[in-house]
Amino acid sequence: QVQLVESGGGLVQAGGSLRLSCAASGRTFTIYTMGWFRQAPGKERDFVAAISWSGGSTYYADSVKGRFTISRDNAKNTLYLQMNSLKPEDTAVYFCAASKLTIAQAMGIIRRYDYWGQGTQVTVSS
Repeated sequence: QVQLVESGGGLVQAGGSLRLSCAASGRTFTIYTMGWFRQAPGKERDFVAAISWSGGSTYYADSVKGRFTISRDNAKNTLYLQMNSLKPEDTAVYFCAASKLTIAQAMGIIRRYDYWGQGTQVTVSS
């Protein structure tokens, strides 16, 4: 019912910036919370950031707080993740996700997100 497609990943040096985008299509009116997760090779999938339907509430993992900014443009059905001051440990496949739940309910809990994109690779070199 909902399709998510990430873009904007790439290679960047430590200290650099990237902006990821996630285009949503289908029954997007069923989506309330959207978020970003990431997964490094051999590691579990970790929460990065989430945003409420209106964009009025956001939630960040401590590891990215102050460096990353999540935003959304509902008119364009697009989610963004602005990543600044990138570190090698930010290297991962980044996944866009959407939940039918509110941000207070969904937070960074993977099982509470209903739709997932295929991921986009972010590589940060030292």
